[in-house]
Amino acid sequence: MSTDIPVAVRADASVSSSIERDPRWDRILMRDRTADGLFWYSVITTGIYCRPSCPSRRPHAENACIHGTVDEARATGARPCRRCDPDGALAETGHNGRVTRACRMIEASETPPTLDVLAQEAGLSPTYFQRVFRRITGLSPRQYGEACRAERLRGALRSSATVTEAIYAAGYNSSSRFYEKADSLLGMKPGALRDGARAERLRFAIGQCSLGAILVASGERGIAAILMGDDPDILARDLQDRFPNAELVGADPDYEDHVAQVVGLVETPAVGLGLPLDIRGTAFQQRVWNALRAIPAGQTVTYTDIARAIGHPESVRAVANACGANALAVAIPCHRVVRRDGTLSGYRWGVARKKALLEREKDA
Repeated sequence: MSTDIPVAVRADASVSSSIERDPRWDRILMRDRTADGLFWYSVITTGIYCRPSCPSRRPHAENACIHGTVDEARATGARPCRRCDPDGALAETGHNGRVTRACRMIEASETPPTLDVLAQEAGLSPTYFQRVFRRITGLSPRQYGEACRAERLRGALRSSATVTEAIYAAGYNSSSRFYEKADSLLGMKPGALRDGARAERLRFAIGQCSLGAILVASGERGIAAILMGDDPDILARDLQDRFPNAELVGADPDYEDHVAQVVGLVETPAVGLGLPLDIRGTAFQQRVWNALRAIPAGQTVTYTDIARAIGHPESVRAVANACGANALAVAIPCHRVVRRDGTLSGYRWGVARKKALLEREKDA
């Protein structure tokens, strides 16, 4: 049987994780019109390619490929989407057009242009331009520039002979200044990323709480995963999928205290957790997760509330996806987010657990 859909192999968990860390993936989830013309994406399962702002349902990360040019998207054998017309001309008018051109200018520059230069190019005052840029993209021009350089650095680290060479290739003028914020930019040590995360070492242990099995894993910076479920073996496989190249170290008696503290958080969520967290995610995900951590115990909000809180009222679906990507159960309280009518929506670790956590916080 013939088909127009190109034959492709489904991406594994490590590829999915790589795409989700790509700053462009957030813009696809948000249907960011300012990204139109900057890149395109294709979908393996449907055999089509789209603009970032396409109104079609968003694909799962493991089924998506991001392309720097429309020719790269066509080369996959995919066909253009009829809804967003990715081959058509782009509207370059109004504030969206100004911000789009500013994004292109930032992405094409090795050193991010100053706010004054960007504002002058857009024909706006620096203060007003920054406000417009943040409203449309969700980031300041400086944050956007750092995200672009971080993405170039990820590519350079995989192809350069040394970390230092990659740092300068990505446009950083000083290796010492870069190292001061390397962890926050990349989510791990530059050397670990260059080696495919093989240098990372995670200690983990699996215990039991009143809600079932619980797995806790920590890296150098703090707890990187808190997973809950019914089957300890499934939790261990989930950890392996999330950190496919890391060295996982179990059976460490000294680590049992960490598990006990996390179990205490599950049993009494309002108490909080006195351990550092290693929060890994894209810029958009981290903004959502920070908003979740600001919700007081015993209270609930809607996905729409969170979208408004982070300045993206139209990105309710992207907020829900960020909640679903949370790897730190209870510590990042995505269980406190409910549907608009107050009913409980899906929860990665089961709606019954979500209900139990909310009831405990309400009674506390």
